[in-house]
Amino acid sequence: MAGDSAVRSLGPAETAPVLQDPAPLLQRQRDKTPELPEPPRDTFIKHHLHPRRDLTGPADCDRSSRDDAHDADRGSSSERSSSGSGSGSGASSGTAAASSTRSSSRDPGPGTGTARPDPPATIATAASPPPLGAAVPVPSNCRTALWEPRLGLGQLHPQQPQAHGPNSYYDTVTPGIHPSTYIDPFSSASSASAASSVDLFARRPVRSPLLAAAAPPARETPQPTSSAAAGDGDSACRRRSTGGDTGYFALPPRPQPDARSPRLRRRADDDSDDRPPSASARPRTRPAVMARRESLSELRAANPELSLSGNIISATFNLPHALTYCKNGDWELKPRRGQSALFDAFAYLSSDATAWNHTVVAWTGEIESPHDRAASPAPDAARPSTTVGAASLNALSAPVPVDVDGHARLPTPPPHDGLWIPSEDQARLEHRLSHGAAVRAVPVWLADDAERPGHGGGIMLRDQARWRRYAQHDLATLFHYKQNEPSDGRRERVQWADYYRMNQMFANKIIDVYRPGDVVIVHDYFLMLLPSMLRQRVPGMYISFFLHCPFPSSEFVRCLPRRKEVLEGVLGANLVGFQSYSYSRHFLSCCTRILGFPSDTLGIDAYGSRVQVGVFPIGIDAAKVEAFAWADSVSAKHDALRKLYAGKKIIVGRDRLDSVRGVAQKLQAFERFLEMYPEWRERVVLIQVTSPTTAAEADRDDAEGRVGSRVNELVMKINGQYGSLGFSPVQHYPQYLTQDEYFALLRAADIGLITSVRDGMNTTSLEYVVCQKDGHGPLILSEFSGTAGSLADAIHINPWDLSGVAERINAALTMPRDQRESMQRRLYRHVTRHNAQSWIGKLIRKAHSVLGEAGAVEATPLLDRALLLSQYRSAGKRLFMFDYDGTLTPIVREPSAAIPSERIIHSLRLLAADARNAVWIISGRDQDFLGHHLGHIPQLGFSAEHGSFMRYPATEEWVNLAEKFDMGWQTEVMDVFQRYTDKVSGSFIERKRCALTWHYRLADPELGLHMARECQKELEAGVGRRWEVEVMPGKANIEVRPTFINKGEIAKRLVATYHNPEAQPSESDPNPGKVEFALCMGDDFTDEDMFRSLNGASGATLKADHVFTVTVGASTKVTLAKWHLLEPEDVIECVALLAVAEGPLGSEKMGEVNLAALSTVEGHIPSGET
Repeated sequence: MAGDSAVRSLGPAETAPVLQDPAPLLQRQRDKTPELPEPPRDTFIKHHLHPRRDLTGPADCDRSSRDDAHDADRGSSSERSSSGSGSGSGASSGTAAASSTRSSSRDPGPGTGTARPDPPATIATAASPPPLGAAVPVPSNCRTALWEPRLGLGQLHPQQPQAHGPNSYYDTVTPGIHPSTYIDPFSSASSASAASSVDLFARRPVRSPLLAAAAPPARETPQPTSSAAAGDGDSACRRRSTGGDTGYFALPPRPQPDARSPRLRRRADDDSDDRPPSASARPRTRPAVMARRESLSELRAANPELSLSGNIISATFNLPHALTYCKNGDWELKPRRGQSALFDAFAYLSSDATAWNHTVVAWTGEIESPHDRAASPAPDAARPSTTVGAASLNALSAPVPVDVDGHARLPTPPPHDGLWIPSEDQARLEHRLSHGAAVRAVPVWLADDAERPGHGGGIMLRDQARWRRYAQHDLATLFHYKQNEPSDGRRERVQWADYYRMNQMFANKIIDVYRPGDVVIVHDYFLMLLPSMLRQRVPGMYISFFLHCPFPSSEFVRCLPRRKEVLEGVLGANLVGFQSYSYSRHFLSCCTRILGFPSDTLGIDAYGSRVQVGVFPIGIDAAKVEAFAWADSVSAKHDALRKLYAGKKIIVGRDRLDSVRGVAQKLQAFERFLEMYPEWRERVVLIQVTSPTTAAEADRDDAEGRVGSRVNELVMKINGQYGSLGFSPVQHYPQYLTQDEYFALLRAADIGLITSVRDGMNTTSLEYVVCQKDGHGPLILSEFSGTAGSLADAIHINPWDLSGVAERINAALTMPRDQRESMQRRLYRHVTRHNAQSWIGKLIRKAHSVLGEAGAVEATPLLDRALLLSQYRSAGKRLFMFDYDGTLTPIVREPSAAIPSERIIHSLRLLAADARNAVWIISGRDQDFLGHHLGHIPQLGFSAEHGSFMRYPATEEWVNLAEKFDMGWQTEVMDVFQRYTDKVSGSFIERKRCALTWHYRLADPELGLHMARECQKELEAGVGRRWEVEVMPGKANIEVRPTFINKGEIAKRLVATYHNPEAQPSESDPNPGKVEFALCMGDDFTDEDMFRSLNGASGATLKADHVFTVTVGASTKVTLAKWHLLEPEDVIECVALLAVAEGPLGSEKMGEVNLAALSTVEGHIPSGET
């Protein structure tokens, strides 16, 4: 076996399975080369026999490896192609030359007596996967790998035992064009020599002894001198991007299903024929995995009340891939760093382990152009000596380059002149994401209309980062209990507009792929407006929302200028999920305090419907982490660490360098520990890894720079006071680690110390538990972490109590072994059982349960104004019944401030002036209020106090319908109301002639709601049993009134009064006859009595299609009304429309109605004709 660059070329008869757009593939037709003999299965170059890469050299593989070789840190597999252009590529030649230069010094592979022949001068691109056991063609300075039948995500060691078993959902196959190069991202050999890897833990560019024992001596590697090796951006992109998908969901290509490989098959779904074309056309080639727990038919049988389609749409902010666009139309996909738990859940939903068809709808992210990278190359002397490109299993780790002096070098921001992407290249990426990945993805192209020129020419992307600014600067900052400095609001208004528009574009894309019965799951604070937007457009959609970050108390949320819009957006979901109970409790409190909606521990009653709130602690893919953590390369580094720190206890911390991770508190607590327990000095070392803050976060909060300075000061102080020339108690590494180093560190630790002062999910704690399966090291976890509630057996601490943390560290170090083993067993059992797959399964099952309990409530349709206007004009006699508060006027905090506008007064006067119209105001207000504000319109009829009093049109006399009723109950009710008024500051009593109302709208919302429930229970148990009264909870009030008096009885009385064909004209009804049109509008629970009465009269007395019962509120509101309008303003618009619908439409009247609304229902701008 000749060196690292083992090459297998395609034979003359071999062809690649074409799953992508064939046009670009034809343009990039590659030369064929003679096929090399297949090596035996044991001819595998050991992973430590690779040449050292010179990171300052110009070779393309070095450059791509420097950026991408470790992109799979903590969970992904990275694929790269070595060529994608014509056979005369200078880069290819340069790479081959380098391979030829090194071939003479390479050792033969194990199990062979002779070296393999050298590859030809030009490395050919394999267009289909090689057979099992064949070496993968790789660039000259990257090692080879054998194709294993089951490697798991990124697991490349041929003799590595399988942790997942033969039927794991990890055995997914990435369909697509086979890449010509596969770089093992999880071996130290693929990124640097052992010495270079060691430098990751060194603050100086010198050889560190930390991990040197784990690696053999390195050899110098001659660098190719071809000028084409560096290449321009496009050629580099062509060399790396051709072939199948790369990144988190991409795995090493396997042979296509054939007679020799019966394991591989195409997934057969229960309803594959019923899927939409875009979904059914997607190849789902995967190995035969474990049998599904439930088939789709079983899921439907378990939820007969739901019309499940079998599709799940996951809306998340970013695609799992970081995209680079090349001007030749190619796309380079690299694994996106972070959110591994979420991406693991996506992979599970898309696997054969579930019965679902899964689609991810996500933004493309900031698309990079290779010209941006090549525009201003750094000189060799200024190039960083170490670069880690590791895709993280943890959202807290995202690789950034590290300069020779150890300081983080933030990525260069993209240029501001924009990136133009033609429509055909957009379509190429969309096809690739939907057909060539293990998880089907649909990209959302975020751009303003001005950036989308007509004629389908493409899209211009400018200032791509603006779409994330509001969420990161305003929402994320506030949700982590930090506040921005006050401003004049101009920046906030611009960023809010982008945030709103972004959610709209997500809604548009989801509607494009949605079909009835799909389940939509919306993730995180970037898309908090999306549930409501989807609900308005598809009222019956099944929507869940999960927040992956903390949710603060109402005292912080109240500081957000757009607090109501954000909360109302989330309430469009059927189910809202959080990481911990405290976050859900804060959300419920905010909805009550800010929006005024009643809530309990299980959910919120909003807009007449029930929104369930649940707690679903997210987990990690424990099986995958365990497989990674016990890889051979990790074990070697683990042994090196234990040898390096022999005789010392290792405390490990890994955090992002920002103020909410508690790094400063951790160092202060460790300093306090050394002070309180001097016997541990020089016997304990704290290895603290701090992931540098990204450019976006640094822009979001300038205070993070001060955090870094504070951490450095503490490290120097502790090492200066408690260290010596040969030992430093704190080893601080402000950089990202490779996966091997990270898991080796977790395995080698004696204590895991996490002191975050605020975070959502802390995956480091979960990964530490998995890595301590045999070590039994205690976990010390901050009680402010979102994971603390799930890990009850961890040692919980308050990071602000430095002495308390120091005591817990000492207790953990001195804990008996049997106690540590018992704690670890319980923690390990919890983490492995409550993993990412379990989390998404629980979330979906709970969503089904919530929808089933609600009975899949049908949405109330929006009022058809065209039909309303048509029926109104064709009717002879018409009857109108309007509620007052919340219908003709909006709900206000002070009841006396609910004054009718001039517009509604004028519209009511015009409507009542028509002799064929009988217009009534039926309200809970008393006679004095109605008479004062609307009594000057003589043609109006009034019903006060929910039907206790009536005043007919053209009269001023009020009729008391309850005068014969005993009002002795009022004394008892007043006593009860007075006691609660004394308890609740801001509440008051409204005394009417026939009813009593206790208001708490001005009181503390949570206290008022709680006391109102207590008051209602007391009244129902006392006065309600002794008197014929009804206790009615309303909007921030409780009213007690006689049982026989309600709005429904008034509606019946009015229908009986006006619908009498044989009656003679009278003072109360000057135009007797049949009622041919009835319109009833209301918003409250008390108005349902009117709707019930009119619905009962439909068919018997009134024609059903001539009766319009309209509720004011959301379409999901539980109501007996047949139609709905969203808000009082819509009611006023509708009344104004009817008021001018008859007779000449002069300019005076037209000024009172929305011309656009009238032209919409009539199809033209109205003239003066009737």
